Amino acid sequence: MTITHGELEQALGRILPGVIADFDGLLKVERLSGGASQETYRITIATPAGERLLAMRRAAGGEEGELSAQHPGLAVEAKLMQVALAQGVPEPEVYHVLRPQDGIGAGFIMQWLEGEALGARIVKMPELDAVRPQLAHMFGATLARIHSIDLQVSGLSEDLQHLSPEDYVRQTWQRYRDLATPQPMIDFTARWLLDHLPQSYTPSLVHNDYRNGNVMVDANGIVAVLDWEVAHIGDPMRDLGWMLCHSWRFGRAHLPVGGFGAVDDFYAGYEAGSGTPVDRQAVKFWQVFGSFWWAVGCLGMAEHYRNGPDQSVERPGIGRRSSECQVDCVNLLIPGAVSLVAATPYAGLVDMPRADELLASVVDFLRQQVMPETTGRTQFLARVASNSLAIGQREMALGSAAAAQERSRLQSLLNSTSGDLIDLRWQLVKALREGAMDLCVDGLAEHLRASIVNQVNIDQPRYPGLTTALNGGVGV
Repeated sequence: MTITHGELEQALGRILPGVIADFDGLLKVERLSGGASQETYRITIATPAGERLLAMRRAAGGEEGELSAQHPGLAVEAKLMQVALAQGVPEPEVYHVLRPQDGIGAGFIMQWLEGEALGARIVKMPELDAVRPQLAHMFGATLARIHSIDLQVSGLSEDLQHLSPEDYVRQTWQRYRDLATPQPMIDFTARWLLDHLPQSYTPSLVHNDYRNGNVMVDANGIVAVLDWEVAHIGDPMRDLGWMLCHSWRFGRAHLPVGGFGAVDDFYAGYEAGSGTPVDRQAVKFWQVFGSFWWAVGCLGMAEHYRNGPDQSVERPGIGRRSSECQVDCVNLLIPGAVSLVAATPYAGLVDMPRADELLASVVDFLRQQVMPETTGRTQFLARVASNSLAIGQREMALGSAAAAQERSRLQSLLNSTSGDLIDLRWQLVKALREGAMDLCVDGLAEHLRASIVNQVNIDQPRYPGLTTALNGGVGV
């Protein structure tokens, strides 16, 4: 569904009088930064008491696709928030679930809550200094409330997919295969996961994206748990493992819980709230799975850019973050010595100016002029665009050397004379998928480690997982 911002405002002007009792007029509709898979809006309305803020969650481009237990849609997401609120989980009140006749696609309108939901700010903003040491315990206790929700009484058992650990691994692995891209570390991790499945669990409501960045906080603690779009029924340890993934530490690698807290505090809050001991072995499995799952999810963002309705600059940028997740899998499963390739001099066809200079000029323009003079989503997307161009710069400097070394290692590992790098990657992927190659075969771990570490050095050299890898995996 393609509608202009003006059409969106007109539709909300028709909808809101029937939703908000003291509605006096629509003043402003702003799309906020972030939200790669869904859209978030801040709506300002007039009331007799003055201005009031609302929030709207909307499917990307307004289109949800086919609904199923696996993809239940935003109406079920709204229901999840209402059920969680009744269970004592901090949530905004949902005012209205969008209907087809509303004309703006799938979504819902809800209470606006004040707080901070950007993980990068939560880990460092001074206003949270006092509460930050308590957040890990609070996150654990709140998660315990989510897992205590009665699936039958709430009716959620009829709305959500039930995924066993094995089903979830195989579903995610298949989703990656459908993208038709050879990423051997993803196949290696899938094989490892299937060899280390949790043996038992009590089926529970799994938020499935419970992490720093999806929980709004303020100086008093947790304000709201957000983004329920991928919830399912499964192993509750999935949520704990996801919380510990490197991707959600926002540069604070030494603080495994969201970049702000210690594992013991997180577990203590969960165990106090649930009365159930944390299965630490299962959490390790789900931490590995989390990086595997997000590695595939990032690639899916790139695919969505190619074929989906919302072709923003954000999606391909997120696609390149797959290597960050893959290096986390390397650190968890096959840590060891590794080195980086050296940059090679640029050898383009035009010297004045060179292509790398053209890229540098645009990066400087975005960072030095566009970003300081813009705000909100435009500023955010300018940063994303400059980061994508910087990836192109690094690929020009490092890509050829990294590819040459990868090709040489693959030829040795596979005993192949093929010179085509993509073909060699496919040969390795096929051997891993068919079980023809043992995960412990000599040279495999070293090859995967070197390939992924050099790729993330191109995609995001400041990612803390790269430093961890260069230190031999110490500090996972």
